Amino acid sequence: MDVEYDVIVLGTGLKECILSGLLSVDRLKVLHMDRNDYYGGDCTSLNLNQLWKRFKGEETPPGHIGASRDYNVDMVPKFMMANGALVRVLIHTGVTKYLSFKAVDGSYVFNKGKIHKVPSTDMEALKSPLMGLFEKRRAGKFFLYVQDYKENDPSTHKGYDLTKLTTKELISKFGLDDNTIDFIGHAVALHRDDSYLSEPAIDTLYAESVARFQGGSPYIYPLYGLGELPQGFARLSAVYGGTYMLNKPECKVEFDDGGKVCGVTSEGETAKCKKVVCDPTYLPNKVKKVGKVFRAIAIMSHPIPNTAESHSVQIILPQKQLGRKSDMQGKFIAFVSAQAESDNPETELKPGINLLGPVDEIFIDTYDRYEPTNDSSLDNCYISTSYDATTHFESTVMDVLSLYTKITGKSSTSFQMVDLSVDLSAASASEDDM
Repeated sequence: MDVEYDVIVLGTGLKECILSGLLSVDRLKVLHMDRNDYYGGDCTSLNLNQLWKRFKGEETPPGHIGASRDYNVDMVPKFMMANGALVRVLIHTGVTKYLSFKAVDGSYVFNKGKIHKVPSTDMEALKSPLMGLFEKRRAGKFFLYVQDYKENDPSTHKGYDLTKLTTKELISKFGLDDNTIDFIGHAVALHRDDSYLSEPAIDTLYAESVARFQGGSPYIYPLYGLGELPQGFARLSAVYGGTYMLNKPECKVEFDDGGKVCGVTSEGETAKCKKVVCDPTYLPNKVKKVGKVFRAIAIMSHPIPNTAESHSVQIILPQKQLGRKSDMQGKFIAFVSAQAESDNPETELKPGINLLGPVDEIFIDTYDRYEPTNDSSLDNCYISTSYDATTHFESTVMDVLSLYTKITGKSSTSFQMVDLSVDLSAASASEDDM
């Protein structure tokens, strides 16, 4: 390979494909390689035969489960927040034209042993058993404050400096009780644990989550599975001149005498480059383990009980309801995910699995999470972090935009400023079952 590339991207996970697309749009010369013969990496979607092969070897799926082609089972299941960071990037890049979306029916929370719908309208809030009458009034004032808050308009701050005031201090101003704080922090703001309470209130996802609760939930989802997302950004990269090579074994990253990356070798050939972008598996000596995720994948013949027969839902199990340090997230496919706190996935996932009702088949998946330890300014290696257990893509895209800024020196503000007043209803209006 005599051609020198500006960037070689290793792995076709969502993060790597987004970066490949963005860098190609910036007119950088990009080569994208993957050791696998398919797109998606860790966040691919599998048909039934592929799912069975992954978890049960060569065993054949039973006939009553259905046809293999009818399944697209996500290995890293997440929803897209309707006005979240990923939607902004999709709109900014035009990748939406390659995808179709479905609106998610509802968002639910586990509270005091029962499943409750997270209110999405004023009327639902008034009827919800999650709060008493007086607590609803206090919570209403809090939600109104959050919705009206504009960072650049001091008149909406009501005298509170949210860059200095912690979330706990702000909530105390409104007199909300612990159950309401638990509900808002985990079911609405989508925090995984209670560490957000000691952080500046301005950093929460409240505004992102609350302001768009219109219809059943604030989430949308690619109609044919999350595996469509990496492929959409791969198409974007190809349109702008990106080169793709799948099924390339080994993919060894080469360094010069100064410790900077200078190319990637596969099958005896070396492609020269100035920078490398990759997931943690391609440079294991430059990452460290930071945790583990447990996930159950269940195939069922019915919707999840107590969710109004909804075909697509999210259920948050807040940590305090289970005595855990972090939350659990979670024919029909159901996923139960949790940040591992022990070495026993079955025990940790049991509270979520118990909510599913009878299951036809269930698989238990575990994977380690890694984050980079290198200084990219010294070696020109830009390594993404592993996917977490959250049910949304906010942390995923924040990692992508951080890497994009480091690689190009450009600010990612343009993505965050994308106008979301566009009509998403057409993209998410399909009534087909997921």
